[in-house]
Amino acid sequence: MKSYLRIISYSKPYSSYIPTYLILTLLAVIFGSLNFVLLTPVLDVLFQSVPSANVQNPEFEWNIDYPKQIFYYYLAQVMNQYGSMTALQLVCVIIVISVLLSNIFRYASFVVINRTMYKILSGIREELFNKMLAFDLAYLSNEAKGDLLSRITNDVEQVEHGGVMQLKGIIKEPLTIIVNFSILLYISFKLTIFVLLVLPVAVFLISRLAKSLRKHGIDSQLLLGKILTTVEETLSGIKIIKAFNASSFIRQKFHQQNQSFTKTVIYMLNKGDLASPISETVGVLTVCIILLYGGSLVLQDSPDFTASMFIAYISIFLQILNPAKAFSSAVSALQRGLAAADRIWAVLDIKPHIINAPQPINIHTFKKDIQFKDVSFSYNTERIILKNINLTIQKGKTVALVGSSGGGKSTLADLIPRFYDVTQGEILLDGINIKNYEVEDLRRLVGIVTQESILFNDTIFNNIAFGIPEATQEAVMQAAKIANAHDFIIETENGYHTNIGDRGMKLSGGQRQRLSIARAVLKNPPILILDEATSALDSQSERLVQDALNQLMTNRTSIVIAHRLSTIQQADEIIVIQEGEIIEKGTHEDLIANEGFYKRLSALQGVID
Repeated sequence: MKSYLRIISYSKPYSSYIPTYLILTLLAVIFGSLNFVLLTPVLDVLFQSVPSANVQNPEFEWNIDYPKQIFYYYLAQVMNQYGSMTALQLVCVIIVISVLLSNIFRYASFVVINRTMYKILSGIREELFNKMLAFDLAYLSNEAKGDLLSRITNDVEQVEHGGVMQLKGIIKEPLTIIVNFSILLYISFKLTIFVLLVLPVAVFLISRLAKSLRKHGIDSQLLLGKILTTVEETLSGIKIIKAFNASSFIRQKFHQQNQSFTKTVIYMLNKGDLASPISETVGVLTVCIILLYGGSLVLQDSPDFTASMFIAYISIFLQILNPAKAFSSAVSALQRGLAAADRIWAVLDIKPHIINAPQPINIHTFKKDIQFKDVSFSYNTERIILKNINLTIQKGKTVALVGSSGGGKSTLADLIPRFYDVTQGEILLDGINIKNYEVEDLRRLVGIVTQESILFNDTIFNNIAFGIPEATQEAVMQAAKIANAHDFIIETENGYHTNIGDRGMKLSGGQRQRLSIARAVLKNPPILILDEATSALDSQSERLVQDALNQLMTNRTSIVIAHRLSTIQQADEIIVIQEGEIIEKGTHEDLIANEGFYKRLSALQGVID
């Protein structure tokens, strides 16, 4: 119930729609039930048994019998003056009007609730997407992308069909049952109380089913997340899969996951489909009991319960069966929706670690230096990535980070824009701890070019202008020229408006990297992080990209991470990091003279003889 109320809470901005829906639904139910209430006078007309007492106009009274007495009075008048056929026609006209009004109100209620439902879904989907954007990189690196995709697609869809769409049934069907039961109580109190003693059996059985469905609903969503993860990894790594002849392995892995998911869903659907047969069986059993007990009352010639009233009673009770079955099916579907909702809440309730200070400082310029003071960092308590890093990067200087893979170079650079927060120590920018700055302001000062070019399935223009909606055509072209990208761009089919495909796969590696550099040029950040920006390129592409990088680094503070030492010999300071610690620092000449780790690394790469 708590989970469902949380879904409903998304309708708060549209709360005015709910009372409107309730009123329209209630009117639809009342006029719909009136059709069957009018069966009694129809039968009375046919059986020539309209009460003669209604020849006198009844006096007004505040009770439920007064409308009935008025109706029978005028019906008797019509019969006396125009005959039974005219009275029958009158009742039929009233029934048609009642049906018409019922359907008008029902349609109007659907219009109102549809708007509310999809506003709720829109709110959930948008909040979930915004939450994913706010996630720390540490969380995203531990989570399977397929599972997150499953939550924002399939889980939201399950909430739609199993939670929000059932809002109609959860509200409308109980109203229908309540109104009809009220009429049944009025027709025969004794018979209705007798009927109510039978219904708890169905309610008990359906509630047991609902609990089981929710558990298996969660299992099915987890399995679907694994399937999507496998699909996402297969599409991303299809070249490696084919190169290593691993298609059969991947095919078998997918087959096992798919079979587990199918088995769980079939079991869940079979259980869910039990709700309707159970409710229908109990309903038919109840009708038979009504026939026996109600028939005995009629056969006793009781004036309070005539044959016409009994037929109307049976007709109205039968109208309760469909809403009851619909309600039980809605409850079953609701459990699947709530299982999906629980997975969504699990994501929305995660508290991000990278957050603004209570009163963050706005920063728009970089003036002096970046200082690492006794900085240590670990993703978890099992392994420390960085240990007691002390480092100062002066404005306008180029600092290179070198060392063995896995030593912590990229992690150190990622701490500056607060992709992660330090475990111990502090990082100061212009003398102030970066945790005290507004996060977006801090990241606005930093430009990043990585080894893997992160591009989007969009035009060249939009990829270069990414994050800068006010960028002009002239500014984008100038950035492309600085990045040595303009010449190849104008040779593409539509120039700057050419779509580059998924992850920019229509372009070569060097072209993709130069677009990434152009994007960084357009951003014009005072601090630049280059993470293995040329290591994946061939010699010709590397030269073009390196020329672009050299122009980009002009008059900027640059942190360069490189394995190829030939690209960083001119750096103002080279920092050698090994197993999370700084073991050497200095210029290229100083480090060669020290004859330490850097010199051995340079010799291995042929930088020195």
